[in-house]
Amino acid sequence: MERTSPPPLVSLTQLNKWYGNRQVLRNISLDVRPHERLIICGASGSGKSTLLRCINGLEPHQSGRVMVDGTELTRAPKALQIVRREVGMVFQSFNLFPHLTAIENCTLAPIWVRKLSPEEAHATALNYLDRVHLSARAHQYPSELSGGEQQRVAIARALCMTPKVMLFDEPTSALDPVMIKEVLDIISELARTGMTMICVTHEMGFARRLADRVLFMDRGEIIEEGTPDEFFQNPQSELLKTFLSRVLHGASAAAV
Repeated sequence: MERTSPPPLVSLTQLNKWYGNRQVLRNISLDVRPHERLIICGASGSGKSTLLRCINGLEPHQSGRVMVDGTELTRAPKALQIVRREVGMVFQSFNLFPHLTAIENCTLAPIWVRKLSPEEAHATALNYLDRVHLSARAHQYPSELSGGEQQRVAIARALCMTPKVMLFDEPTSALDPVMIKEVLDIISELARTGMTMICVTHEMGFARRLADRVLFMDRGEIIEEGTPDEFFQNPQSELLKTFLSRVLHGASAAAV
C-alpha cells in the first residue's frame, strides 16, 4: 500500500506584497512540511523578514494565498487568531516587556490567548524556561539578563503557546559572538525535538548544520533552493554564487 505524505504545514501560493509602489515579494510559492527545518538566506532587503511576517499575518499580503495547518490566512479576525495561535515568532530584537519578569513574560499570552489557568501557565513557562536553561533566572527582569538570555526568554515565551511552527527572524543579529552561540545551541536543541521551523539567518555554518532545505531570496523572489549540500557545494545561479562568496569570505575573515 502506497504511503501518502502529510500535507504541508505551511503553504504559500503566488504570494505578492507591496509597500506603496514597491513590490517586496514576487509570486512566492513555497510548501513547508511538518518537522521540516527551512533556512532562508539572502542579502538585506531581499524580502526574507517580510515573508516571515506575512506567514503569521503581521504584514498583510495583497495577492496570493497563505495556508497554515489547513487554515487560510485572511484579514478576518478569526483567521488571524487561529493562525497566530499556531505560529510562534522570535524577532531580531527581544521584545520582552521590561516591567515583567522572565516567567511573567512567558505566562501572559497562554493565560489571555490560550485561556490557561495561572497555575497551568506557570508550570508551562517553567518547563520551557528550563528547556532554554533559564529556570534559575525565571524571576529576574529583562534588564537583569544578558542579551543572549533575553533572546532565550523570547524563545521560551514563543514555545509557551505550543505553536505548530516556529519562525526565527535573524534571532542572533543583535548579539555578540558568545551570545550568538548560546542562542544557536538552543535553536538546534529545539530542532532535534522535531519542531517545524523557518529561520532567516546570515549564520551560514549554522544553516548548513541545521537545515533540511536552504532557500535563497533576492529582490523579493526565490532564486534557488536545495539541500545544504546542493546549496553550498553546487550553487546554480550567479546571484547565489556571488552571495555565498561574499558571506563565506566575510565569515572566514572574521575568524582570522
